[in-house]
Formats: sequence, structure tokens, C-alpha cells
Amino acid sequence: MREQLSWKKRKLVDIHQALNSDPVDIETLRQAAGSEGGLLTDDIRRKVWPKLLSVNVYNLPAKPSKDVREGHKDHRQVVLDVRRSMRRFPKGMRVDERGVLQEQLIDIILDVLTRNPKLHYYQGYHDFTVTFLLVVGERLTIALMEKLSNHHLRDFMDPTMDSTKHILNYLMPILERVDPELHDFMIRAEVGTIFALSWLITWYGYVLSDFRHVLRLYDFFLASHPLMAVYFAAVIVLYRKEEVKSSECDMPSVHHLLSKMPQDLPYEDLIGRAQSLFESCPPSLLAQSAALQLHNISICFPVLDIMGCLQVQNSLTDQKEREKPSDTVAVKTEEKRREDQLTLPMNTPNQFLKMAVWGLSATLGAAALAVAQTAVNWAPEFLSQLF
Repeated sequence: MREQLSWKKRKLVDIHQALNSDPVDIETLRQAAGSEGGLLTDDIRRKVWPKLLSVNVYNLPAKPSKDVREGHKDHRQVVLDVRRSMRRFPKGMRVDERGVLQEQLIDIILDVLTRNPKLHYYQGYHDFTVTFLLVVGERLTIALMEKLSNHHLRDFMDPTMDSTKHILNYLMPILERVDPELHDFMIRAEVGTIFALSWLITWYGYVLSDFRHVLRLYDFFLASHPLMAVYFAAVIVLYRKEEVKSSECDMPSVHHLLSKMPQDLPYEDLIGRAQSLFESCPPSLLAQSAALQLHNISICFPVLDIMGCLQVQNSLTDQKEREKPSDTVAVKTEEKRREDQLTLPMNTPNQFLKMAVWGLSATLGAAALAVAQTAVNWAPEFLSQLF
């Protein structure tokens, strides 16, 4: 215990000295954010995160105007996503407090998008924003999100998912260099990289239930190269390699396994591995291999619609069955009839499932659908737009 206190105390001293240097010692702050324990407290994060992003805390944007929501094309989708974000708030938070933060969250997102019309909202952006809001407050969150949206998150905010898909293409070349056997297994299974999409576009904020782990990763990613989240995805897969290679070598089995994020990961160890991996396999060595990951598979949108409906429909049907009174005879509505027509039979061949998920990986603009496949409650409105 004494050594632990001494270690933390030394780190606190280093951080405060770096903040008080003239100019601020950014390199020391980066090292502190990436090393064991990260930035330790929210109070330190409020001071260091702006420095890591070169945000001037003495010239912050004003609070969003009252009319920021009027006429914005993404208003409805942002509201829907934020309303579903209850689990991202601390357990035990009062309903009225959470309501205030959710309203701030909506205004912050729409304010950043309004002032940066070239940026396009994506489902998952609110997971980023709520993380900062809970730590640094409204005005500083606007400044941080604006800077991030124009840098680290810029590729995610294009009109299509083309750039996001290209970033995901770095994952397999990393695995190939570190563990060719694991890489070959995943190639044979034809699982693709879509399982890691929600990891990447939320910096794991959506898939981790413990807010402390989310903050630790945000410390790390804010102090690192924008592609570091992909390297972290690679070390997660490598950490689970025995599980992967012990599964059935087919797309549904491997995709299902990898899309379920363990909550008890050794985060500090994995962060260290990701840093080492980045140094030994920098992006410059992987760029050509990543470009070659592009696939020529062409799946028509009706097939994607059906694939997207499969898990969503099964989940919704199960929920309706649980809610339906046991002594009532169900009468199919016109909406239910259409759902039935889109639902695949449960014995659908694995080959068809494999083609459909690869289609999600290869078809521009459809990648967000894969998030809904592995997290059904995230984007049902997105699915409804396809029908």
C-alpha cells in the first residue's frame, strides 16, 4: 500500500510540474496519460485533456443557443440516441439530474454539428460526447468534441462509412504480423472486421460497462496516434486468440465470440501491448496491406435488409412474447406481417449469413447496420430507414 501511494504521489507531482511549466510539458502529460493508471482523477483530466488536444480553456465556446435544435437535419436521430443512453450515466443518478445532462448532450452535439457543417453525425458519436460531459462539463465538452471531430474522429464523420472501413482494414495486417496462425484462422472463417466497428467509433465507450475503464482508455487514446484504437482492438483479439482458434472456423461462430466484449480484461497490460505493437508495426508499414484488404463482394441492399432484420426481429419478437398476456390470442397486425416477411428462417445456411456480414463490411454506408446486429438496442431507427 505504501509503495502504491508513493507511486501515485510521484505521478501527481510529475503531472502538476508539467502543467505549471512554461510552456506546458505536453510530452510528460502524454506519458502520464498512457502509463499505468492514466491520469488518475477527473480533476486532473479536466486540466490535462484540454492540453492534449490544444484547447484553450480561457476561450471556450458559449453555451448552445436555444434555437440550436431548430431545423437541424440530425435533430431527431440525436434525440433518439441520447434518450437511449441511460446506461452511460452513473448508477444511482437522480432522474432529474440525468434529464438535465441528456438535454445538454443533445444541445452540445447539435451545436458542434451546426458550427461544422462538413461533419456528419453517426450513431455512436453521443457515446463520445457523454463521456466528456460527465467529466469536464458543458462548455469544455463543446470545445473538446469540436477539436476531436475535426481530427481523431474526422474519418468517422464523412457522408459514407468508406473512411471508417479503411481504418478497420488495418486490423488484419496487424494480426498477420504478430500471429499468422490466428490471422489465417480468421481469414478462413471469413469473419471480417465488422465485430470491431462499435469499439472503434466509440473508443470502446459503448461496449464497456465500467466507466473507470472507459476513462482509462480515453486517457490513453487522447495521448496517442488516432489509429491507436485499432491497435487496441488487435491486442484484444490476440489476448483471446485461444478462444478464437478453439471456436468453429466459420463466420457466425467467430463473429459472435469476438463481438461479445469481456468486461474483465487486463487493461493496463493491454495498453502496454498496444503501445509496443504500435512501435514495432507502425501504420506506415501497414498502409499497403490495409489498402489490399478492400473486398469486391457485392451484396444487394435487399439482402442487407434481411440480414439486419435477423437479430433485430428475433430480439423484438422475444420481447413482445414476454410482454404479451399468456391468455390472449395474438392477432397479427399489418406491421407484424411485414416483419414476418423480412424474417429469415432459423435454419438459414451459414453461407448466406457469411455473405451478408461480408456485405456489411464491403458496402459503403451500411457499416452502421452491423453495430445494430451486435447491439440490437442501439440503432433500431437506422434499420427502419432501410425498409
